[in-house]
Amino acid sequence: MTARRVVAFGGGHGLSASLRALRHCAPELDLDITAVVTVGDDGGSSGRLRAERGGLPPGDLRQALVALAGDHPATRRSAGLFQHRFAAVPVGVPGSGTTEAGPVAGGDPARRGTGVGTALRGTDGASAGTDGLTGHAVGNLVLCGLMELLGDPVAALEHAGAMLGAVGRVLPMSREPVGIEARVRGADPAAPDEVRTVKGQHQVAVTTGRVESLRLTPDAPPACGEAIEAIRAADWLIFGPGSWYTSVLPHLLVPQLADAIVSTSARRLVTLNLAAEKETLGLSVADHLAALHWYLPELKVDLVLADAKAVGDPEPVERAAESLGARLVLAPVAVVDGTPRHDPAALGAALVPVLGADR
Repeated sequence: MTARRVVAFGGGHGLSASLRALRHCAPELDLDITAVVTVGDDGGSSGRLRAERGGLPPGDLRQALVALAGDHPATRRSAGLFQHRFAAVPVGVPGSGTTEAGPVAGGDPARRGTGVGTALRGTDGASAGTDGLTGHAVGNLVLCGLMELLGDPVAALEHAGAMLGAVGRVLPMSREPVGIEARVRGADPAAPDEVRTVKGQHQVAVTTGRVESLRLTPDAPPACGEAIEAIRAADWLIFGPGSWYTSVLPHLLVPQLADAIVSTSARRLVTLNLAAEKETLGLSVADHLAALHWYLPELKVDLVLADAKAVGDPEPVERAAESLGARLVLAPVAVVDGTPRHDPAALGAALVPVLGADR
């Protein structure tokens, strides 16, 4: 049987859930998996590395690689290493190599007196009095190093994938980092009717207002050529689950990617989220589908996959799916503890008859 070529779009935990689900059904369907990952992250460890060293933010790329990591004990251990995040080491602790003024004399001479032990701030938990590694994931540092060493993020991701025995390929949506901006109504609770621009992926993701429009900076970033090739050769394109404005929709705002997405002969599947996030508060399930049409009117979808409990009344979602040319498929894909997380095994089981069906 010829392998079915699947391209999954997204970033962060949503894409990771989708890739783990594809891993579950890959042996039965002989899937050739490619992940195309957003490159707009500017928070936490990724944001610090992006600001300090330039290049692509590695966090979402790392998560996709780990989701595709092989099952050999050595590669599973490497995957665990990639996910390991350095905890805070208080300055002045024996063996920490730092003092309030900076590294002790026995530390790296090149870093003496540079204040490595001084204040660090960020969403990753780094705070005053910790060293420079605090909050960084090992895999982020490895990817950053590989990208500097090899001079090409795609080559770096291929090498990292080999280190993890990845059963698929991870590509950035662009070789250049992008900014994410949104026009948000009520971003300031004291001015609920005021519309202002919120800049940065992290700030958009945590906004308490209603996102009214989204854009990338630059507004036409160059698409990764290998991602375009994968889209053109694909049998299926999968969008979601994930943060709608900061992980899913950005792909549709890259002109070259959007052209490839609408012109490919591949079928298209949208996997809906299980609950609203901060950035999508106020959006109904049907509104999530309407947003796809808003940002890429030419987009046609074949199937929309959703959890029946999360959908509630299916009629408006069915109408929204039909407006995209799609059929709604309902399946129990959430974890059983009631939290709004996709269960990779259940999602994989739901995907088998969908991806395995002939045209």
